[in-house]
Amino acid sequence: MSCPEGLDQIDLTGIAGWGYHGVNADERANGQRFVVDVSIGIDLSAAAESDDLARTVDYGDLAEGVHDALASEPKQLIESVAWRVVDLCLTYEPVQWARVTVHKPMAPISVAFTDVSVTIERRK
Repeated sequence: MSCPEGLDQIDLTGIAGWGYHGVNADERANGQRFVVDVSIGIDLSAAAESDDLARTVDYGDLAEGVHDALASEPKQLIESVAWRVVDLCLTYEPVQWARVTVHKPMAPISVAFTDVSVTIERRK
């Protein structure tokens, strides 16, 4: 899905971190790697015209916040982790829209798989 009409988009993909999210006791005790992809919708015209970081979102700061959200309070569901991250994205004043995908590539699934993920999208 693309950014809503009239907004530009910033994407951060593959933000990895260690978390203790999961329903199973061993997931909560041992933790595992999670990966997050973030897209934010923002009007970038003022930033582009002024060449001023203050008129956009510092994606380095956002990436650190996403990483911290992965490493913070454990949740049972990756749905809850994705909700936490999308809420974080929407705290940035110029962000009008955010889409977050949380990947759990080491999920305890009994059949062969490559990845499991949850995506949440919200607008202000």
